[in-house]
Amino acid sequence: MASLMENLIDVLEKENIEYDNLLTLSMRKKPVIVSEDLEQLAKITDEEQLIVSRINHLDNLREEAVKDIANVLNKDVTNLKIADLVKMLGSRPEEQRRLAAVFDKLQDSVRHVARANEQNRELIQSALEMVQFNMNVLQAMKAAPETANYNKGAYSTGDVIGMNRMSFDAKQ
Repeated sequence: MASLMENLIDVLEKENIEYDNLLTLSMRKKPVIVSEDLEQLAKITDEEQLIVSRINHLDNLREEAVKDIANVLNKDVTNLKIADLVKMLGSRPEEQRRLAAVFDKLQDSVRHVARANEQNRELIQSALEMVQFNMNVLQAMKAAPETANYNKGAYSTGDVIGMNRMSFDAKQ
């Protein structure tokens, strides 16, 4: 049982390291999104995919370790949670402390990653809304009727009602 618990603690520590790496990338992504640097965003996304792949592998190892512990304890693996394991380790205070500490750190890291990803999602959504607004303005400009303004040679100037093609007046 001790080696199974050591294995679980080891996997959780590695998983926490990967979530910290993911958080670092998520924090690097924020200014890249704001600056609209698509090349750098693609690189960061590729790095994130590698980390997520490692996290998935570690997650599978964690599930196997919990399954093995559940078999030894004769417990139902679907109902056995790490918090329950922490409580069960009352007779082994050192393992209990280590498992509780790594579990708390992992939960904290996951919360931070989720928060950073939500902020990045909102930034991307805002950027998409701005692109949509610009597309609508361009489409409206093409759809607006031309004025009946003529130049000295009696040719139509091609001006569009409500829009001056040379500048944008922010005061209007």
